[in-house]
Amino acid sequence: MIKTASKGKAGAMEPIQISNFKHHKLPESEIIKRILSGERELYEILLRRNNQKLFRVIRSYIKDESEVEDIMQNTYLKAFEKLYQFKHSSAYGTWLIRIGINEVLARLKEKDRVVHLYQRPFEAKQNTILEIPDKSQLNPEKRIIRNEAKQLLENAIDSLDTKYRTVYILKEIEEMSINDISDCLKISKSNVKVRLHRAKNTLKEKLYELTNNKEDVFGFGFSRCDNITDKVMAAILQ
Repeated sequence: MIKTASKGKAGAMEPIQISNFKHHKLPESEIIKRILSGERELYEILLRRNNQKLFRVIRSYIKDESEVEDIMQNTYLKAFEKLYQFKHSSAYGTWLIRIGINEVLARLKEKDRVVHLYQRPFEAKQNTILEIPDKSQLNPEKRIIRNEAKQLLENAIDSLDTKYRTVYILKEIEEMSINDISDCLKISKSNVKVRLHRAKNTLKEKLYELTNNKEDVFGFGFSRCDNITDKVMAAILQ
């Protein structure tokens, strides 16, 4: 079902098809302005634009999927409550990630599982492989090879220290800029580059050759994306 949102005054604001969130030409600054003016339903656009990125960032700290989604929901609700504080000096996604990371660290502190900068891989629990829908029509043999390659890459990324894993995911998978990563993690740009370099050196070159589509790694789409979006919007619009 296609959802639309408008200001309700003739000629005041153009209606938006929320279901077409990936192709909106309206800048996020305008969307945020309209949300703050009362069009709360437009917040769904910001959720759907940032679900994948936020999931991957939080997933780099915590590997339990239900806990990750719980933190995502808390992050979105907190971001909505503080939306009036957003200064537009950086992208909304960058601002959102900072809130998400703070939520993760608070959760880890509560459980006495603070991620230390030099925590070794063997100190973390063994990880499970995420089940990700295969969108391409591959024959069974190719599908098995692709899934095995993807799982191998996910395991390799998970084996990195947290500080390297987070930078790698933000830069190589989410394709964020060095400046934005520096802003998100509150570390220098040179530090970002060092961590990225060490992460790449740790991951063997063959892992890059074994996967054809990095967009599938730690995917958060389809029903999972809809589920977290519906929960947050239900809380906001109640």
